[in-house]
Amino acid sequence: MNARPTPRQVLHWYLESGVDEAIGEVPVDRYALSAVAVPSRPSPEPRRQPPPLPSPPRPASPAPAPAADTPAASGGAAALAAAARTLDELRTALMGFEGCSLKAGARSTVFADGNPEAPVMVIGEAPGADEDAQGLPFVGASGRLLDRMLGSIGLDRQTSAYITNVVPWRPPINRKPSPAEVAVCLPFVERHIALVAPRVLLLVGGLAASHLLASKDGIMRLRGQWFDYATGLQRPVPTIATFHPAYLLRSPAEKRLAWRDLLSLRQRLDSLG
Repeated sequence: MNARPTPRQVLHWYLESGVDEAIGEVPVDRYALSAVAVPSRPSPEPRRQPPPLPSPPRPASPAPAPAADTPAASGGAAALAAAARTLDELRTALMGFEGCSLKAGARSTVFADGNPEAPVMVIGEAPGADEDAQGLPFVGASGRLLDRMLGSIGLDRQTSAYITNVVPWRPPINRKPSPAEVAVCLPFVERHIALVAPRVLLLVGGLAASHLLASKDGIMRLRGQWFDYATGLQRPVPTIATFHPAYLLRSPAEKRLAWRDLLSLRQRLDSLG
């Protein structure tokens, strides 16, 4: 009895017989199959978004405040200063004024000290650290020297002198105020002078002298001379300038010139009666 051929022997026999393709018993029309359209999967409908809610009306924006240390801020200062009818109103206006950038870094608004009815009004430059801490002008080392200077000609801040500054806020690290900062504060000090109406003005330091006398000269040229200050006043006020006490502490040799200025001030007061 013959053994059954293996699948490998059967495949080899088919190949030798010329069979090289496997075909089923039932014919299949592949062209007809390719023509049948395969149904596509329906795409999902997009999700319907709810209609957007109407935006609430925007509130009207307030008019922006003038930037600090600008001409617009100077105009605002002039309007506030002109509206002040008393020293208390001027102080309140200064406390509420935000047009000077120095105010943001200062602890105090240094307004004035002394007797507002005194014959002599003393105007310095700007507060220092001690003045900023106490809220009063000339209370540090330079203030003590100023008191001695006034006392040498029979004046004192309790009865016969009234003291303020051009700028009421301390500049950082005690630097000099910039021209823009002085320009913003100038309307307040001009109104201050008009409300006090002193008999004599004493300007201490080059900044106070040059700005209030509208001069480009330095303190060396301005000191010791008499000027008439008339801004906002019904009558001019005799005005003299001298060195700032802080400068005299650094340059004691100049005290002899300051002493001459003080003697001239005393003589003018005596002549006014």
